[in-house]
Amino acid sequence: MQYGFVIDHRRCIGCHACTVACKAENEVPLGNFRTWVKYVEKGTFPEVKRHFAVLRCNHCTDAPCVTICPVTALDKRKDGIVDIDRDVCIGCRACMQACPYDALHLNEDTGAVEKCHYCAHRVEKGLEPACVIVCPEQAIISGDFHDPNSKPSRLMAEQPSMRRRVEQNTGPNVAYIGVEPFVLVPGAAERPATYLWSERPPQKPESWPSTLPTIPNTRVTLDIGHKVEWGAGVAAYLVTKGIAAGAAMLAPFAAALGLTGFAADWLPEIVALLFVTITTVLLVEDLKRPMLFLTLLTRGNWKSWLVKGAWILIAFSLTVSATLAARWFAVDAAIAPLRWVNAVLALGVAGYTAFLFAQCEGRDLWQSKKLLPHLLVQATALGAAVLLPFATDGATLRLVLSLALMLHLGFAFLERWGKHPTSNGMQGAAFLDVVRLWGMPIYRVSLFVLLLVAPLSIGTLAPIATAITLLALYGYEWAYVRAAQLPPLS
Repeated sequence: MQYGFVIDHRRCIGCHACTVACKAENEVPLGNFRTWVKYVEKGTFPEVKRHFAVLRCNHCTDAPCVTICPVTALDKRKDGIVDIDRDVCIGCRACMQACPYDALHLNEDTGAVEKCHYCAHRVEKGLEPACVIVCPEQAIISGDFHDPNSKPSRLMAEQPSMRRRVEQNTGPNVAYIGVEPFVLVPGAAERPATYLWSERPPQKPESWPSTLPTIPNTRVTLDIGHKVEWGAGVAAYLVTKGIAAGAAMLAPFAAALGLTGFAADWLPEIVALLFVTITTVLLVEDLKRPMLFLTLLTRGNWKSWLVKGAWILIAFSLTVSATLAARWFAVDAAIAPLRWVNAVLALGVAGYTAFLFAQCEGRDLWQSKKLLPHLLVQATALGAAVLLPFATDGATLRLVLSLALMLHLGFAFLERWGKHPTSNGMQGAAFLDVVRLWGMPIYRVSLFVLLLVAPLSIGTLAPIATAITLLALYGYEWAYVRAAQLPPLS
């Protein structure tokens, strides 16, 4: 069984009755929407036609929000409805990154994510969803997509239909009849600064990249806004865990890298433990319900890389602590093996985010297969940069840092100017040029600044090289995280 909707745009008049009924039935907070109507106008005066698109959760057959949710707050029911337990949600917003349809929103009052649940409380009583009942033109048809005799199945058999973003392979269960294709393609129409009755929602103020063409004389004149949910905290976490992983990855080679005394014996593990602790604090602080953090461990969803990543961080913290304890108690025979264990776990610490981002089906810029090696290279650069000022002879460590940064620049070049197989990926890459931090086009500035690190990494200038590397890589990550969230999904 699979409940779904057919939206018949031959009938839709754009009255927003479905939106109002949904908000009233489910007490949706002001500024949030579970179903909404987008207006797109095509043509030039006086030959202009307005098109409507009724947008909402697609109750996907293979729902990525269910897969990524770390605490099983989201569930695919036997009737096909994707429902959410708001009492369990920890407010990590990973599901919002995984949804290719912008169908989830955060309730700022409760800290929990909410979405269309097909009015399950009504369906269980034999009633239809509120949006279906209220539609004056009967443009919304609900029913079982698996039943060939249901209303939506018969309608889809009689009329050609289309679905949104099928390239994500999520199996969306909202079908559209009589809709112009460009209305359902995010980014196809121009998005002016001013909508029909208001300014455009302020959540994403960046201008549309000039390198991205839109359909001529076609513009969005009404739509809702979607916030950028992951920002400075996530960018910082990518840097801090990169430092922790990089220091541990280089620790077995401390002597060969020119580290001696305290810098060789203690520093790599101290750096690793300090920055993995900072990483954990950043992760917890970024939750909208941080007090529920431990449910990641007590009711974790092992399909989610948020859960797998949490356990990798825990294991890494324990083995690094064990290495420091072995050093303190002079258990010298255990130190070298433990450092190799740390180095292996450090690969997981640095790289698990690639698998987490791969589960974010709404952000195609993050879907690159190059992300895993890029994260490992970046961790190597961060670890080398932090250890460099403490090296007695820093020639080898400078070489490691320079090579890692050159590889990082190569990956960054491919992210911006390489091939992206989907329009969402191409849009995300183009937005890398648009995002600003500290008033600067931070992506290109950070790459340019990293070119200065090699000549500044000699002798007494090494601390400057370290500071520049950390700041520039933070700026790079900030742009990368934000740019992927700027392309419209609806």
